[in-house]
Amino acid sequence: MTRFVVLGRFQPFHKGHQYLVEKALLLAKDSDEVIVAIGSSQAQYEPTNPWTAEERVAMISSWADKNNYQITIVTIEDINDAPNWVSHAIKSHGEGTLVTSDGPTAQLYKQAGWPIEIIEMSERKDLEGWRIRQTLKMLSTVYDDDATRQVTASSLPSSVIEWMIENDAIFRLSTFETGFHAG
Repeated sequence: MTRFVVLGRFQPFHKGHQYLVEKALLLAKDSDEVIVAIGSSQAQYEPTNPWTAEERVAMISSWADKNNYQITIVTIEDINDAPNWVSHAIKSHGEGTLVTSDGPTAQLYKQAGWPIEIIEMSERKDLEGWRIRQTLKMLSTVYDDDATRQVTASSLPSSVIEWMIENDAIFRLSTFETGFHAG
């Protein structure tokens, strides 16, 4: 059995993450396991990490359930210690093959002796978490679910959009200061 690990903060789980997990599922054989490892699990309720680990598990689970994907989701606290990160993370996600589009993460795992599957992302710039969070922040004051669906459809899986709407998970973004003043 091989374990394929997709690592991220998933703030939120977007179509770039979806693409990585689906590539890992394609690599996996019947007896293999795909692990989605949520990093920075202790981070929550802040501009760059607005959702809790439990909320991120729920949004990813809603997507996996809708698509009948068999994945395992684990959470990992960040130790802010790159040289020791992989040995720390292995305690949560186990040994395996890393599936990633992120160069620094690939390098870290490669140095630890892991096999790496690099997945090229054609829309990586458009699917950066900070861009999506800024879009959601703007939408957090609109109170129009149809507008939310329309504006986020290109960056978020529909099941994640519906999870956010049903759980009122976008509103909290309106409470974060951006550091910019319009006046």
